[in-house]
Amino acid sequence: MKIASLFKDINYQGLDIECIKDVDSMDVTQYDYIIISGGDGAIRRAIKSLCKHPNLPPFIINPVGSFNVIAKKHKIPPLEQILHNISQNKTTLKTQEIYKLNDEVFLFSAGNMGDVQHIFISESIRVGWLKQGAMKYAISLVLLLPMHIVMTPFMLLSKERFFVFTPLPFIKKFGSFYGRVDESIKIDLNNDYNIIELDGDIVTIYDRYLSIEKLRDIDIVG
Repeated sequence: MKIASLFKDINYQGLDIECIKDVDSMDVTQYDYIIISGGDGAIRRAIKSLCKHPNLPPFIINPVGSFNVIAKKHKIPPLEQILHNISQNKTTLKTQEIYKLNDEVFLFSAGNMGDVQHIFISESIRVGWLKQGAMKYAISLVLLLPMHIVMTPFMLLSKERFFVFTPLPFIKKFGSFYGRVDESIKIDLNNDYNIIELDGDIVTIYDRYLSIEKLRDIDIVG
């Protein structure tokens, strides 16, 4: 059994874990599992690099980011517990959907509504004791609350705004909010330069037209 750990040296007695620094050139067929250490944005970026491979081994999530929505959604146990289970051949797999937005990918969140401003301010105050944990997100929410109260109804009615958040699948669609992506979503942003939030990352899309659809499923060790 061989395990790849992306960008981080991880050791566990009895397991062969290799640290991978160059994800783009790695041969995924050599590994039984791939460890991704980081928050939701780091997971998204790693998955984007690896999605070109048709057959991916199960992923082990080491949630050391600030919010860790993916880890919370799947109730991922601590890394030590996962590695212990693997060493005892006792693993369970959970399915995570991957979505495509033009040439980008995301796992659960995409939008150009209040989420963009929220992430931008949260990252701007990521200093000192606010570097770790979720406090910076709470502060950002408080600062933006008046704007959210005023602008959210207008954004929900706008055809040029959208927010996808799949951990809320019971809300299929409410205005420009999507809790599910059952079929392709087409959006005309009426602008060729757009700032979009993807799983807590802020990216620039140089395209007026967006196409959002499910790309594939991956396995996550639970």
